Amino acid sequence: MPLGLTLAPKVLASKTLTSWITPVAHWYANLAGYRRYGLKYDDLVIEEYEDVQKALNRLTTREQYDRAFRMKRASHASVLHNVLPKEEWTKPEEDVRFLSPLIREVEKEDKERAMWDTVYVSRK
Repeated sequence: MPLGLTLAPKVLASKTLTSWITPVAHWYANLAGYRRYGLKYDDLVIEEYEDVQKALNRLTTREQYDRAFRMKRASHASVLHNVLPKEEWTKPEEDVRFLSPLIREVEKEDKERAMWDTVYVSRK
């Protein structure tokens, strides 16, 4: 399972939990440092999983190009041991999940396919 378990729906359902956890989540995302290299969160998903490969193939041509550009720019900055200039950092409002919904969709289709593959039909 590429994305793993999440408590996000339960946290978002509670206003109190959301108000406590949101500042910590923003702090942690900034501490992770991927935004300083111009990457988005979904750029960090491990690509070796079959479900992720299927989801990557479902991206539009523009999204594939943008992702490849971000990866290439980040690896270049990493090789130079520099972060990008501040104006090129990924802003929190730009850091949207573009791949996670597709991965969930692929996982849902796989579960449905497995269910239909193991259906037992009996005659009356």
